[in-house]
Amino acid sequence: MQIVFTPSGDARAIYSELIELAAIGSVDVQRASHVEPDGHGGWYADLSPVGGPVLTGFRQRSEALAAEVNWLELHWLTAGNPGSEFHHA
Repeated sequence: MQIVFTPSGDARAIYSELIELAAIGSVDVQRASHVEPDGHGGWYADLSPVGGPVLTGFRQRSEALAAEVNWLELHWLTAGNPGSEFHHA
């Protein structure tokens, strides 16, 4: 699990239960994406909550989840998207 801290003390992370985040400060968890069935036996990852694309064409949910995390790590975790942050005090 990666946690990125800003100079002001805010942090951003992709949620995981590996670390009890409330132990290090107040937590504001916000949805970054949705992984859903496509109605045709496949899956897609909708990253629009953080201004991202809809990733489609996955045969298994686990593939869509992996693509979701990969996109978030590459495009959102270290990017400056103010409204999509995960804050600590």
